[in-house]
Amino acid sequence: MQMDDIKNDFAEDGSEVSRRTVLKGMAGGAAALVGSTVLPAAAAETTELTWMPAWQIANKVAEGHYSAVQVTEHFLRRIEKLDPVLHAFQHLDAAGALEQAKRADEWQAAGKTLGPLHGVPIAVKEHTSIKGLPVIAGPGNSVIATSDDICVERLRNAGAIMLGTTKLPGMGNTYMTGGRDADLSVHPRNPWDPTRVPASSSAGSAAAVAAAMVPMALGSDGGGSPRLPASICGIVGVHTAMGRVPYAHYDDPKIMLMITTCPLARNVRDAALGMQVIAGPDGRDFIALEEPAPDYLGALGKGVNGMRMVWTEDYGFGSMYATEQTPAIVTTTHGAAQKFTQLGASVATTDQQWEDFFIPFIMMNNAYDAVATDGSTPPPEALKSASETRHRNWQKFNALFDQYDILLSPCAPFTAYTVEEWDAAWNRDGEKYPHKTFAPTYTVYTHMFNWLGWPALSVPCGYINGLPVGLQLVTRPKNEAALYTAADAFLNAFPRDERPPVS
Repeated sequence: MQMDDIKNDFAEDGSEVSRRTVLKGMAGGAAALVGSTVLPAAAAETTELTWMPAWQIANKVAEGHYSAVQVTEHFLRRIEKLDPVLHAFQHLDAAGALEQAKRADEWQAAGKTLGPLHGVPIAVKEHTSIKGLPVIAGPGNSVIATSDDICVERLRNAGAIMLGTTKLPGMGNTYMTGGRDADLSVHPRNPWDPTRVPASSSAGSAAAVAAAMVPMALGSDGGGSPRLPASICGIVGVHTAMGRVPYAHYDDPKIMLMITTCPLARNVRDAALGMQVIAGPDGRDFIALEEPAPDYLGALGKGVNGMRMVWTEDYGFGSMYATEQTPAIVTTTHGAAQKFTQLGASVATTDQQWEDFFIPFIMMNNAYDAVATDGSTPPPEALKSASETRHRNWQKFNALFDQYDILLSPCAPFTAYTVEEWDAAWNRDGEKYPHKTFAPTYTVYTHMFNWLGWPALSVPCGYINGLPVGLQLVTRPKNEAALYTAADAFLNAFPRDERPPVS
């Protein structure tokens, strides 16, 4: 099923709501408002929208149960209520979102064809360009975006309402940036416990989705985000195959060889729908794959009977990065992995020893950054060693996937840290960790797949002391749709319907 197949001939709704233009300030710590608006009181019948999946919201709007303006107003009220606590948003374009929603309703009233996300509010990570809003362009720098990112362009074409940008705390621009904002008081917070963080990088998007401030958001994965924030916030986070989602950021041009833009959602269908919209070839990105995107939506509902899966608890090198919580994480995720046998899949265990990816990963990542900025490169012998390590690991993974369809492992090696613990790990206690930095501990189970360019995703699979834990699923690029088949089967059979306290 491709994009042309998922556009529906929906009923019309001619309702129209006038735009509000009176400024209503938000409490300290909330997102910067772009433009101004005041919202009407919530209607009782719109409260069901809060936890409704994005795909269902689009259907409800198309069927005339809600207008796009009603939906947008509802989620703007959610943001107004929760963002002073969670600090998920960086730039909230409330007035612009309402204007988009009004145009969406006018489009629908005119009987025009609706996209699969018509009327659905979405936020994007703050280094993804929304024309006219500030966008990060290099570490610590923001400019006003002169164009929409390709993903934003495609979301708009699918009918989505762009609410604004979510916070990118640390690590999101250069891999070794500290994992926090300069001001800890406005670091994004975890809706499961607001004294804790939703991890780093795509943290704002993860917090916003987990707390139902938005039905879906975009993040970007350069070492484990959105998978790690998704794991730590109890939602679904995706890393797609390299080149699957095209990239063209004219305000901060770079070659995206290890970073993918992907959705975060509370269910697999929404994640698949988001990918179906944003994936696919585009001539503006010379490394984008030319083949059509997989049929993510068509992969749902097939079940995993007969699927061959294999479990690893640490890839053969993860024990050196173990935290105090790692044994409990392994126990929880291994138990979740075994549940696939109840659904008809086989789950073996591998003792394959892959080589530690971190130093070669950083070497290659720094080389790409250096070439893009000043043309310098690390010593040739270092790059040669890094490339050889990558090749050996690539061969081992290829051999594994000759026998199995899906690889299962933990995603994050710990549950959510408190703000103070997070600050200490990144900024005061780094010397205590292997390689004298917290980064490889944080990304021990995830960064290798950025380096390989292979798809992976995290699904919520349990809790430790009331905090979410995620299970990581990995496969080859040519088998990417199977991740959605497996994740969908898992969450349908073992749903995680608990809602966080701050929501």
